[in-house]
Amino acid sequence: MRKSSTILALAAALALLAIGAVSAQAKTGLSQAREFVPRELVVKFEGQPAGRTLTLPAGVGVRRAAVALRGNPKVEYAEPNYIATASAVEGEAGLVVPNDPGTLGGASEAAATLGDWALKQWNFLGWEEAPNQDLPTSPGGIDAVAAWQNLVLAGRPGAEGVTVAVLDTGIAYRPQGTSFLRSPDFASGQFAKGHDFVDGDRLPLDENGHGTHIAGTIAEKTDNGVALTGLAYRAKLMPVRVLDKRGRGDATAIARGIRFAIAHRAQVINMSFNFGCGKKVPVVDEALREAYARGVVTIASAGNLGSETCVSAPATGPRVIAVGGTTEGACLGSYSLAGAAIDLVAPGGGIPLAGCPSVSARPIYQVTLKAGSTDLFGIPSNYVGTSMAAAHVSGVAALVLASGVIPRTAPKTRVDDVTKRLRRTSRSLGLPATQQGAGLIDAAAATDPAA
Repeated sequence: MRKSSTILALAAALALLAIGAVSAQAKTGLSQAREFVPRELVVKFEGQPAGRTLTLPAGVGVRRAAVALRGNPKVEYAEPNYIATASAVEGEAGLVVPNDPGTLGGASEAAATLGDWALKQWNFLGWEEAPNQDLPTSPGGIDAVAAWQNLVLAGRPGAEGVTVAVLDTGIAYRPQGTSFLRSPDFASGQFAKGHDFVDGDRLPLDENGHGTHIAGTIAEKTDNGVALTGLAYRAKLMPVRVLDKRGRGDATAIARGIRFAIAHRAQVINMSFNFGCGKKVPVVDEALREAYARGVVTIASAGNLGSETCVSAPATGPRVIAVGGTTEGACLGSYSLAGAAIDLVAPGGGIPLAGCPSVSARPIYQVTLKAGSTDLFGIPSNYVGTSMAAAHVSGVAALVLASGVIPRTAPKTRVDDVTKRLRRTSRSLGLPATQQGAGLIDAAAATDPAA
């Protein structure tokens, strides 16, 4: 009865706000970038476990309604249903050395040498010479090769047994009719059940390319003689579509996506998107707290200068690992935002911050959709940003969980232990903590029992 009276009181308040309001034709879909869904508020009532989405009467302004409802003692919070956008800049067992050729289709693939992935994927290389390893080095690499060896020795190659949820624009994970195809460097058996919270169905297929690229960094098939490599190459990928074909998604859909991943037993959630600077998204924070309570490691891009103006949600959310971006030359990316929330940095590619001695500026290469297509694939050279950086940390987190270096503990402790492990084994770039957090992730050290 108390709940019903609360809702009725709020409905009456909203109706009063509508009186005398300037009539306007209701908009549909998402509003302009960095704003919110028209005529929707996310409201949490007193005594309720989570916020709910309310549709406002015609003529009631979203901001005005939020202010009015915050004054009601029965309302814990009232916020616009803010929109997030993808954070990419437009743009003794024997060594594990993958045979992927680094190209996809055509004459270039035929001419490629097995193992040529290393000529493109600087981000997975070691930064110093290693014995018995006939591979180039890269100052900005995270030493995935040694990490892969650690996982083989642990009996869990490629993070076998771990599930990573990719909350994004979807993944090209299966064919559908004549319009969609699975990316050629994924296997049908490497996907967990997913969901589309944009179209409201069970087919979270990618119409953008961003999500497929992120998924590729995390777990593209490795040592299969095709294209490129992925970090946690035997992990399960869970496609959860919360961003539309333009790379934009609202807070309600994102919160539902997080809860779906929790309910379906993902151990890691990657979120390569950001809300606007300073936007409050309590409905997402609630879902993130649930993830922490269930032992799910959550990782998010810090945001990119030019798209965001400060490190922003979900990177600033509870227990989320916030990731900035670095370049091939082990410099901070010129796009990478700074702030106290930064936990780590990881390869995002692109142009370095002014003053860095290295001018190396290659992007992050992975197989994904060609622009404007849902069934044609390539290895584009315009994927740069903290979106890509977050994917590296998610892949390494999966490797850490599979490696056995984290003891079997209570759920919250497990999340804390993974975060501490990633931070303690990172290498400093000599930058302020507000720029690099604890430093650049080191996949080899993070998965080494002796580290």
